[in-house]
Amino acid sequence: MKHLIREAVLYSAASGIALAVDVGMLWLLVEQAGVHYLLAATIAFLAGTAVVYGLSVSAIFRHRRVQDRRVEFGAFAAIGVLGLLVNLTVLKIAVDGLGAHYLIGKLASIFFTFSLNFGLRRTLLFSAPSKPAD
Repeated sequence: MKHLIREAVLYSAASGIALAVDVGMLWLLVEQAGVHYLLAATIAFLAGTAVVYGLSVSAIFRHRRVQDRRVEFGAFAAIGVLGLLVNLTVLKIAVDGLGAHYLIGKLASIFFTFSLNFGLRRTLLFSAPSKPAD
């Protein structure tokens, strides 16, 4: 339990850094480059995913279930795609459905995306294998 709490706290901090990259890029792409908010959100989310992967494997999780780093990153990214779908869905509902500003929609998506990504990544990629019962 102590490891889970440590990992959750560190993953939260890494997610905060990745979120800063994500939101910063989202704002720059929409406001400065004139990119449509959903395309900008996709690009920014992927940049944030790269940041949190680097931090996850270097500083957060002690265990790694997948030995091949290319396969591990592929699975990490696949989970990220699920998170991206949640992110874009919440963002679209907030902006197009409720008339909210895209940054408010982004804030609304954070909890859902974080919960999904942390839970799946820790369970599938960064937890110790189960020990067989004697």
